[in-house]
Amino acid sequence: MSRFTGARLKKVRSLGTELPGLVRKEPRSSNSPGEQGVMRRRRRVSTFRLQLQEKQKIRFNYGLTEKTLRRYYSDACSMKGETGINLLQLIEQRLDNVVARGGFAPTIPAARQIVNHGHIKVNGKKVTISSFRVKIGDVVSLREKSKDLKVIVEHMAAGSGIGVPSFLEADPKNRKITVKSLPAREDVPIEVSERAVVEFYSK
Repeated sequence: MSRFTGARLKKVRSLGTELPGLVRKEPRSSNSPGEQGVMRRRRRVSTFRLQLQEKQKIRFNYGLTEKTLRRYYSDACSMKGETGINLLQLIEQRLDNVVARGGFAPTIPAARQIVNHGHIKVNGKKVTISSFRVKIGDVVSLREKSKDLKVIVEHMAAGSGIGVPSFLEADPKNRKITVKSLPAREDVPIEVSERAVVEFYSK
């Protein structure tokens, strides 16, 4: 399954939760798409559907394909500790996520574009792979010719974004982001049950 490119606010409404990595705008209506404010009898929600919905929250917030998310789950299973926490940690370490959460872009899709177009360096070397996994001590910065890029300057001036997590140290003046530690569970910006995601993939 390919990466999602459809109506973002519609997806936020269907999942019933904010997805700051996907879109910064808030939906005008809290109803699910198609309801149009009409009261309907709600069907009993199955366990499978609840697990699928939690999995989709992660997939759409971080802009992952199904194949990529399954690979992260497989990697998380081979690590020590709780699989669900490991899964979220691996995804939070993606370069496109770090660029967005460090304040260089308003959303992860916007950050991915900045990375893919060659504006980002990691430890002084240009990296164009959005899935690149950062490590403790890595310094993510803008290339010299990209520091005054209009889209980046305007966003940083606005001061809006997903929010800088505790595992990153942002230096807007010097256009740098330093990875201080591994992501913690509380650094995840969405409400999601990682245990339900693990149950979904473990079947």
